Amino acid sequence: MIRKLLLTIATTFGIFTATEAQHFQSVINPTIPQSIEFAGSTYSFDRIDMYERLDRELTSMCYTHGNTLLTLKRANRYFPELLPLLRKNGIPDDIIYLCCIESNLNPKAYSPARAAGLWQFIASTGKAYGLEINDYVDERYNTEKATNAACRMLKKLYDEYGNWESAFAAYNGGPNKITRELEAQNESSALDLYLIEETSRYMFRAFAMKCILENPRAYGFNLKPEQFYTPIEYDVVEVSKPIANWADWANNHGISYAELREANLWIRAKELPNKLGKTYRVRIPKKKSLNRSTAANPIYRQEWFK
Repeated sequence: MIRKLLLTIATTFGIFTATEAQHFQSVINPTIPQSIEFAGSTYSFDRIDMYERLDRELTSMCYTHGNTLLTLKRANRYFPELLPLLRKNGIPDDIIYLCCIESNLNPKAYSPARAAGLWQFIASTGKAYGLEINDYVDERYNTEKATNAACRMLKKLYDEYGNWESAFAAYNGGPNKITRELEAQNESSALDLYLIEETSRYMFRAFAMKCILENPRAYGFNLKPEQFYTPIEYDVVEVSKPIANWADWANNHGISYAELREANLWIRAKELPNKLGKTYRVRIPKKKSLNRSTAANPIYRQEWFK
């Protein structure tokens, strides 16, 4: 800390020579596009506030880059699963970037506000969109069901507002708040609203994530193909009866309890009463998918490493 402070003082007051200054790493501002095509609409950044809001998010993602790098690596695992679900629900591909900024594609994500899973549903909203949430099952952690629920919610919000930026703002800040502010401020787009900082930044975080994930090398992210996370292949077993002990069930299906839980994060206890006889689809990871030496690792987007 003291050394860093001394270096700062030395550079500020010209103590370093030009030769010495060459030893410092160059800081390059990320390129800000003139416009972005996002979910079928064109967003221009000619307006000063629009430019600076995107610049802030790109700068943040590029220089506090740990989570951005993890998101990029995880995308190779989760995009092949998530994007077909979006398309099946009639949702534009670019909506995947909402998932990226919500959870950094971490399926175990859990926020201080008690939002859970890839799409960061709070319990009440998850239940409102058909997810089972109790001591034994939490479908906010079920990739397929949570994605379908997010699609239903986003379609409803888009139908209400007529544009994705307002739908995104409502997803983050709540539809009641956004509807009230659109009316109070006489605007039709959330991009033109004065909102709390988190919600005001939200759409620009999605813009920034799209910029980076569509052209990582342009923003300093240089990965080799083998550094992307490997997609996992599964067999699926349907369970319609109570499970007295998931560990025994897992062992009977040739995997460990830990492997079962990692593949089915929606399982929240060691047993499943299932009093209603509901059918659950339980994933069994294929053995070849559990080792880097045997797992197939196709790169979902070639531009990620070219």
